[in-house]
Amino acid sequence: MRVVIVTESFPPEVNGVAHSVLRTAEHLVRRGHRPLVVTPAPARGAQCPPGTFGSAAAEIPVVLIPSMPLPGYPQVRIALPSRQLAAAVAGHRPDVVHLASPFVLGARGMQVAARLGVPAVAVYQTDLAGYAHAYRAGRGLGEAAAWRRIRAVHRAAARTLAPSTPAAQDLTAHGVPRVQLWPRGVDSVRFHPGHRDEALHRALAPGGEVLVGYVGRLAPEKRVDLLAAASVLPGVRVVVVGDGPSAPGLKAAMPGAVFLGRRTGEELARCFATLDVFVHTGPLETFCQTVQEAMASGVPVIGPAAGGPLDLVAHHRTGLLVPPRDGAAVARAVAELAADPVRRAAYGQAGRAEVTARTWEAVGDLLLRHYAEVLAEHRGVPVASPAPVVGPVASPVPVVGPVVEGSAAGAPADAETIAEELPA
Repeated sequence: MRVVIVTESFPPEVNGVAHSVLRTAEHLVRRGHRPLVVTPAPARGAQCPPGTFGSAAAEIPVVLIPSMPLPGYPQVRIALPSRQLAAAVAGHRPDVVHLASPFVLGARGMQVAARLGVPAVAVYQTDLAGYAHAYRAGRGLGEAAAWRRIRAVHRAAARTLAPSTPAAQDLTAHGVPRVQLWPRGVDSVRFHPGHRDEALHRALAPGGEVLVGYVGRLAPEKRVDLLAAASVLPGVRVVVVGDGPSAPGLKAAMPGAVFLGRRTGEELARCFATLDVFVHTGPLETFCQTVQEAMASGVPVIGPAAGGPLDLVAHHRTGLLVPPRDGAAVARAVAELAADPVRRAAYGQAGRAEVTARTWEAVGDLLLRHYAEVLAEHRGVPVASPAPVVGPVASPVPVVGPVVEGSAAGAPADAETIAEELPA
């Protein structure tokens, strides 16, 4: 099968879209398919972190489209109009066009696929409407415009793949048809409890404090500022791994926290496993890959009761869910787990057990089955496919691992219930 992957982001950028596209392309090569990646050109001089690409990297051709930095957030690149996109897609003669988090380049990729009569699969990965609200784009007009753009692109797709139940429900509620579930994998060998480094723990918490960490981009939509109240708790040391435009303000707001900057590869795995508690504060996650990586590392998780974490975190079994955008609730949850090492260990073990089946290989094979069904539908072959998602996510094939078990296994239905269960 020949597949063109049009993506808004690819290494050397470090984010969820870039990572999942890389793993997808590598899997296609391993399974004997022929992918082509089309992506905005990175900033001049940008380099991939060591160990980014696997053994299949040499067989992944990449076409770089001229780009410019996003105003106010130069780490994000926006593709400029270019004839290279149409030439690259047509030249590869794809069976399927895969649009990863389509918005700018992906929208153009959808137009090219339509002109060529090639079915497109659109993968929803970024809550762009939520980001528009977080950045106060037009005081609400930005959010509405983002949803209009999302609907226009995804309605033209043969299938939209959502990474989590809440994301699928959100898409369907906003008028996107043909939504089905495709989660993300995790490397449970790279992210493993065995990588815990006690020497690193002592260096970061010389007084024996409980290490409470966040890993990810430091940007307004991630709401890392919600860790401020937790950072002053006695016996707690907050560690922040990542970089982004919010870094200076966060350092000023949390002078007692340790900021390690961006970490990748084995160093990142060691940081994850050395934490005692992982906290994700962002309320706009469609999936939240770092939650899976923390769980694979055997670390209990605190996350917002919104978006992707609802599928991943089983409340009172693998971690705690808290009301989104509530720093006091985050601090209470941190204090609760910091005081209970037995519970931390139990949650960490349960989390590890829950994610080990979610390999990138299994998730990649699920994607191939989505492709096969889309191709069959395109050729007029009847496919036994579930109805569009209107409530719980329906998937045409078994979901890899217990991806939606988190909410079914005890996650409260709403944030108010969670808030009532946490100590005042």
